[in-house]
Amino acid sequence: MELSSEAAAIRETVREFALEEIRPTARSADETGQFPEAVWNGLAELELTAMTVPEEYGGLDVDGLTYALVNEWVAYGQLAVATALSVHCLATSCIAVFGDDAQRERWLPEMVDGRPVGAFALSEPDAGSNPAEMSTEARRVGDDYVVNGTKQWITNGERSGVVILFAKTDSDDPSSITQFVVPKDVDGLSVGAPESKLGLRASDTTTLVFDDVRVPAANRLTPEGEGLSAALSILTGGRVGIAAQSVGLAQSALDLATDYAQQREQFGEPIAEIQTIRHKLAEMRTNVQAGRLLTYDAANALDGDEPPAAAASMAKYFASEAAMDVTNEAVQIHGGYGYTTEYPVERLYRDARVTTIYEGTTEIQKEIVARDLLG
Repeated sequence: MELSSEAAAIRETVREFALEEIRPTARSADETGQFPEAVWNGLAELELTAMTVPEEYGGLDVDGLTYALVNEWVAYGQLAVATALSVHCLATSCIAVFGDDAQRERWLPEMVDGRPVGAFALSEPDAGSNPAEMSTEARRVGDDYVVNGTKQWITNGERSGVVILFAKTDSDDPSSITQFVVPKDVDGLSVGAPESKLGLRASDTTTLVFDDVRVPAANRLTPEGEGLSAALSILTGGRVGIAAQSVGLAQSALDLATDYAQQREQFGEPIAEIQTIRHKLAEMRTNVQAGRLLTYDAANALDGDEPPAAAASMAKYFASEAAMDVTNEAVQIHGGYGYTTEYPVERLYRDARVTTIYEGTTEIQKEIVARDLLG
């Protein structure tokens, strides 16, 4: 797919930043589990933390394809950074799309600069793939809502300053899910210990516990009962972002494997001359490009009148599974070295696994595609 000159320029800028600023910090960030805040500041300087904010509040308000390109090439540098950025953009999207003028004016002009960082609190310990089963409750008391419950798997859980919260206003009614914007420093909101994860270690993932947290009714983003539909519409764009990140991660693994195959010699020649390795690289390249085209197609559809749920799910499903296949083969091409932390492909392999799980598992994406196909 041919890009416009503007889109190509953005891609090149982000690619350069990924190579020069993100990738050099990736190993240390993964090993220590510390998010690279200097990289985040760099993203803010490039205005990438403002991607989904309207221009009137200081944002870029980018189109769907530009959003995908940024996610792709930030993930090329490190998936943990791209994940943090995409969740921040989910939060600003919720405020931009569902907030009133006062709410937008209160939060967006600050969040365009990346501080406060945004978090998206939908999942719970017993409500992952089916958020309608959530138990967090927001009970109306006068001019406030009193919130009690626990949210789990929250990206930016520790770093965030603003939380987009989903809670039931009637504990017995699954259709009462409502969306709120909550400052992180509110009384009664505590952050659990970071999860110890297989991959994505530099991205802080925590629980958020709400214990009689009072949230002003003025902080409600949707009418009571309209929060779940709002979440699902925003997650369509989020899934395109995850698909793009999967493509970027897979491209990184392909590039590393290609370079290694051309340099590593066995039996008196580079292993890139061995047919088995050549065919692996050909399959990897094809998977990356197929995922990219599906993702760009879904990204372009984001700017239409209706959220492209099926297109986003096809892209997320295929690209994330492709990332698993490509990173697996990259490790295999590296042989024993690929199993060590000396080479980055082992980190890419570990990181890729989560792309088939978060923002809707592969199984959920298949169900969405099947429903669209079968009516």
